[in-house]
Order: sequence, then C-alpha cells, then structure tokens
Amino acid sequence: MSAPTSAPASAPTSAPTSAHVIADAAEALAVAKRFGAQLAEGDAERDAERRLPHAEVAALAASGLLGLTVPRSFGGAGLGARDLGEVFVELAEGDSSVGQVPQNHYFFVDVVHHVGTLEQQRFFYGEVLAGRHFANALSERGSKTAWEYDIRFERQPDGRYLVDGVKHYGTGTPFAPWIPIYATDRSEDPDGRLVAAWVEASDPGVTVQDDWIGMGQRTTGSGTVRFEGVLVDADRVMPAGRMFEQAETFGAFGNFLHAAIDVGIAWAALRDATELVRTVARPWPEFGAPSAAQDPLITQEVGDLVLRTRAAHALLREAGAAIDAARADLTEESAGEASLAVAAARAAADTAAVSVSSDVFALVGTRSAAKPLNLDRHWRNARTHTLHDPRRSKLQHLGRHALLDVYPPANGWV
Repeated sequence: MSAPTSAPASAPTSAPTSAHVIADAAEALAVAKRFGAQLAEGDAERDAERRLPHAEVAALAASGLLGLTVPRSFGGAGLGARDLGEVFVELAEGDSSVGQVPQNHYFFVDVVHHVGTLEQQRFFYGEVLAGRHFANALSERGSKTAWEYDIRFERQPDGRYLVDGVKHYGTGTPFAPWIPIYATDRSEDPDGRLVAAWVEASDPGVTVQDDWIGMGQRTTGSGTVRFEGVLVDADRVMPAGRMFEQAETFGAFGNFLHAAIDVGIAWAALRDATELVRTVARPWPEFGAPSAAQDPLITQEVGDLVLRTRAAHALLREAGAAIDAARADLTEESAGEASLAVAAARAAADTAAVSVSSDVFALVGTRSAAKPLNLDRHWRNARTHTLHDPRRSKLQHLGRHALLDVYPPANGWV
C-alpha cells in the first residue's frame, strides 16, 4: 500500500477547464451508467493499491455529472432528488470511493441554493457548470459533538474573514478547486451563527494532507486540511444557519445521497459475487447440481440478497420522491415526511450494504477469500461508509414518529 503523504495544496489536476452540460434526467442516467461501468473496471486495483482517483474525478467533473442540480434558470439540468439518487447508485456501484466524492459537492451546491445571494448563485453555479467542483472541510476533533466547530473564524477590518485551524475527514479535498468549510461566526453574533465559507484550494495557507488510512473507502481523499491564516472574501461566505430556522429538506437530502452510495455498494457486491458463482464457484456435491449457478441453495441465497438490495433501492426511490414533493410544497409536515422517508431508506441501505457484502462470500466458497479478488473491499467500504450516520439514530426517529407523532428536527442531520 502506498503511504499517505502530506503536501501543500495546489491547483488540483482534477479541475477541468470546461465541462459538458447535461440537459436532463435521461441523459444524466445514461452518462452515469457508462461512467459507472468504466469505474468498475479499475475499482479493485485502485482500492488494493490505494491509488487516489485523480484522473477519474477529473473525468467525472468533465462529464457534467457534477452540475446536475444547477437550476435550469442558471443553465443546468435542474435534476430532482429522485433522479440524482439513481445517478449516485450507478457511480457507487462502479467505485464507491469515487461515488462518495460528489456527496459533499452536492451538499454544498444545496447550500448555495438555500442561502446564497443571487450574485453568489450566479458565480458558484457557473463554477459548477465549468467543472470546478466542491469538496468539504467540516469535521473537527476535540469538540463536544460533531455539530460544534471551534476553528478560528474572525472578521477582519477590511471585511474579509480569517480562517485558522484544522479540519479532518475532508472527503474529496485532493481533487477539488474549492474547499467549503463550516465555522461559527462570533464576529457579529456573540452566540455564534453557523456559516459556510468557500476557500480555494490554491489559497496561501491551505494544506491538504493525504493521511486518510481507513480500512474502507480508501481512495476518497478524506484527509486532514490545515488553514493557516487564510483570508476569505466576504462574498464567499453564506449564513448556513438560516436553513434550519424553518422547515427544510437540506438534512434529508444529504442523508439521501449517503443512502444511495450504500445501495450502490450492495449492488456492486452482488455483481461481483454472482459473476464468481458463474465462473469459478463449484456446486455442493451433495445435491447433484450441474453448476454452482444451478445449485438450489445458492439460488435461494442469491434471491434473498437481491431482495434486500431491491427493497433498499425501492425505499431510496420513495425517499427521493418525498424530497422532491417537499421541495415543491414545503411545510413542516412535508419536510417531516421527507425526513422519515430518508431515515427508512438510510437504515435499509445500511443493512443491505453491510449484510449483502458480507454474505456474498458464502455463495462462492473459500475461493472468494483469495486476496487477488479483493472481494472484501465491498464489505470494508460498506462498514466504513455506514459509520457516517448510525442506523440506530434513524430507527429512533421512525419509532418516535410512530409512537408520539413527532417529526425529526430541522437541524440538517436528518
């Protein structure tokens, strides 16, 4: 395995000078299917060698698949959540690490939509359509909860903001021209207000470290980002906290994309395992089947794994439709129903990804454990990615609503 490195940030090689602009949902899905199939060809090798997908992310940006939710009024396809979920499933089935990179990107495109000024929307939508995409630097270590941000963020006399501190798990930062952060702005509000600030990866004082060494999702580029006296123009800062002062679908949307990644992992595990059943597995001699693919016990187990995956995928589609419906007529009830639908999809996708990627080994037998096959990457990816948002929290929200008629809170996490 190549060792993680630490190097100052520079203009990423993955930033294209231009990108294709996709017209509609049908084109988006067709492009995603082709791109996902191409990703699958090198997925096992990239994971085994921990080779960061600079070229693959550059191709993803150039393909137009990172500009899908830019509104039609700004020149984009204006894709809804349900259609975007299908795109994510295709990408994650091809390579779940590459498929996770756009999750943070679309998370922040949604921030622009909700709280960006018209001028900010024009600028950042233009950046997105040109293929200059967003990573993220949200998480910090040492704070009481994951919702608290201690990074220094202070308004300067010239109107700019000083950013100084360290962020962790910065998924996609080695590839992206823009690194949005969350911070607490106490310059104008003693209680602090949540803001999102867009930092250019090439800004002086920004250092991206390739030090993510997780057992799964190994090539997401989820390392440490250091900000040393970085100055950010005021027009690159947005009041993210305003999103949670009323009914919102922002949190549901972010979780929905995570669920789509998990569904893609489950399908990828099934794809690889069934191919091994057809090509290398042997039937159990006791039952006299002519091939493993005709062994009734294997057939039964495959059917059960397909059922789990199809059920999770169906709940994902239902959740996407609920988000789209809430966006069209936003009320506390419609937002709550979207959050519940996403909670169900997220919990089901978690179960499907982890269990299917584990149970596929029994279909193939001992050969499936051979290291060169790298079949275990699907379980490692599923187990790692599902830690983002515990399944138990989703079950709590579903149970509370069933028993007490209480919707999940509007906090950006559900």
